[in-house]
This record gives sequence, C-alpha cells and structure tokens, in this order.
Amino acid sequence: MDWNLISAQIASTNSMWLSLTLYVLYALTMWRVFVKAGYAGILALIPIVNWIFLVKIAGLSGWLALLYLIPFVNAIFAIVVAVKEGANFGKGGLFSFFLLWMLPFIGHLIIGFGSATYRKV
Repeated sequence: MDWNLISAQIASTNSMWLSLTLYVLYALTMWRVFVKAGYAGILALIPIVNWIFLVKIAGLSGWLALLYLIPFVNAIFAIVVAVKEGANFGKGGLFSFFLLWMLPFIGHLIIGFGSATYRKV
C-alpha cells in the first residue's frame, strides 16, 4: 500500500468538506444580507449574480460588477463596494475594510444575523 497516496486522499477529502462547510456558512450569511437589503435570498447562491446584487446593495450600478473581471482593478473595486455596503448597513470604514473586505465570512455574519438594518445612503 502506498501510504502517501492514502494520506493525500484523506487530506483532499478533509479539504473538500472544510471548503463545502465554509461555502454553506458564507451562503447563509449572504442570504441574510440580501434579504435585509430587500432582495431575494436565493440570489446569493448564484455565483456571478451575487456580485451584481452585492454591488447594488452597495448603492452602485449593477453594471459596475464587470469591474470584478479586471485584474488589480477588482481589488480596489472590492474595497469600494465593501465600504459602501458597510455604510448602507450603518457600519464604519474600519469595520467595512477589515470585516467586509478582508474577512467577509465574519463581516457578513455580523451584518446578516446582527441588528444592522439596511438603509440606502
């Protein structure tokens, strides 16, 4: 038996389950954020469509979601979207930068399941 192959398969399986668990958690948090913003929660599960509606939640035109496809521009645009999204939920710039851009799992969890309310600024 090749133990290296078996251990690689086990590690791969564990990675898959961890990734799936994190995706489901993130999908649930995004679902809640979308519902709080007045959009259908199911839109959070569709990969590219959720970009469009996240940009709309930030108060920008949905067409600007195309900027996510341009290298280097997408990082700057993601920061802008995170800060504007945080402002629409009554959160400050530091919260938006660190928890909506750098750690979106945590930031959207706080917004989705917390007491934040959506108000378009």
